[in-house]
Amino acid sequence: MFIQTEATPNPDTLKFLPGMPVLNEGTLEYATPEATEASPLAARLFVVQGVDRVFLGADFVSVTKTPDSDWKHVKTMALAAIMDHFMSGMPVVHDGVAAAPAEESEIVYEGDAAEIVEEIKELIETRVRPAVAQDGGDIQFDRFDPETGLVTLHMRGACAGCPSSTMTLKQGIENMLRHYVPEVTAVEAAL
Repeated sequence: MFIQTEATPNPDTLKFLPGMPVLNEGTLEYATPEATEASPLAARLFVVQGVDRVFLGADFVSVTKTPDSDWKHVKTMALAAIMDHFMSGMPVVHDGVAAAPAEESEIVYEGDAAEIVEEIKELIETRVRPAVAQDGGDIQFDRFDPETGLVTLHMRGACAGCPSSTMTLKQGIENMLRHYVPEVTAVEAAL
């Protein structure tokens, strides 16, 4: 088995490509070892000293290290953990574990706001999410304020804590959304 690694814009995150599907749909993110009960792969990665977060995508695993850790150690051990996991035949996640849906907003929009939100979600799904997945991350719609035009998005995987994520939000996503959806005035990351 050959696992490729790719740098991401976040210097503390590496993207690992095992050459086979990781998740059939959606994404999953684990921020603590205690949260990995449903994922044997994520649990195995948190055993590696210096691993801070694990993000699972369709065909990749993003590993974020603690700022004081060295990639020389973390990368080698993470590669071994991923290889051992896939060679063992264990599932990435246990049966019945649902990946995070593409849209997690519970706010119900009506009228013009509902149409605007659908347009925003469509642009995020078709133009933004595929691009950030290439960098080992994900961006998901959180909410839209029809009075101010503010769109709030969740940054996940390599995007969370990335030094260039503010520039991506402001110069990339905000400009695109404002171009296609004039009601959008600004974009920010959810806290």
